[in-house]
Amino acid sequence: MSVLVVGTTALDSIKTPKVENPRLLGGSASHAAVASSFFAPTKLVGVIGGDFPAKHVALYKKHKLDLKGLEKVKDGQSFHWSGEYEVNMNNRRTLNTVLGVIEHWSPKLPGDYETTPYVLLANMSPAVQHTVLDQMSKPKFVIADTMDLWMNIALADLLRLLKRVDCLVLNDGEARQLVEEDNVPTALAKIHKLGPRYVIIKKGEHGSLLSGPKGLFIAPAYPLKKVVDPTGAGDSFVGGLIGYLAAQKSGSVESNLRRAIIHGSVVASFCCEGFGLHRTTKVTRAEIAGRVRELEKLAKF
Repeated sequence: MSVLVVGTTALDSIKTPKVENPRLLGGSASHAAVASSFFAPTKLVGVIGGDFPAKHVALYKKHKLDLKGLEKVKDGQSFHWSGEYEVNMNNRRTLNTVLGVIEHWSPKLPGDYETTPYVLLANMSPAVQHTVLDQMSKPKFVIADTMDLWMNIALADLLRLLKRVDCLVLNDGEARQLVEEDNVPTALAKIHKLGPRYVIIKKGEHGSLLSGPKGLFIAPAYPLKKVVDPTGAGDSFVGGLIGYLAAQKSGSVESNLRRAIIHGSVVASFCCEGFGLHRTTKVTRAEIAGRVRELEKLAKF
């Protein structure tokens, strides 16, 4: 089955202690849609300005993304984020953010997008995520990714959204913030009461945690010897996850989600090995399958 991914399509300028790379292809939808495309046909919904390089659109096409939902504002400026990482790559600070064309963007889905069975509301404003769901016709499974910013400035919209999604993805700090609870298992129980049947907590290099009707599932991250740039890893994780989930023709949602998380973790590991999407776009399905087998061996006891 196919996947619809809506989120930001951006230009990222990333600085590390050793290297600086300006105007890379980035954004939550870019990373997530490319990751999803390894497993399932994927439709990208986003907006770009006239300054968006043609080579980035060509990269979307290389991964056979359906781009009918990618709007272009010829006289507008693309969303641009600039950030700097510290030596350990776990800490970063935003240097500059230019919203550009996404500031007042309201997605309008092409007609055939409305019946897409799997929907990923990648990290962006809850108001925009609502706009997309308002145009969908009974999707089979909806995943929403979010962050602390929306809890700070759009909490009411976010809480309404949680009643409309099947799965919420966020990190452990955001889970604690959302329900004002320091204990993660207790926080998970409170989040379920807000609406989503499944909750996935991202813990970066320490893996992830799935909470569902059958209890908890703890998934490891693929251990990397060197991290070049973690930007977009979380988006790649959830994109690979929903792409794998959409590709399954049998099995329960929960069992498929467990395997989907492993596949998402593997795609995210490749993302971290290069700047922007440089490494992810060179990955093969065989390489992904190889790392999945390695993770299975590492976690088996």
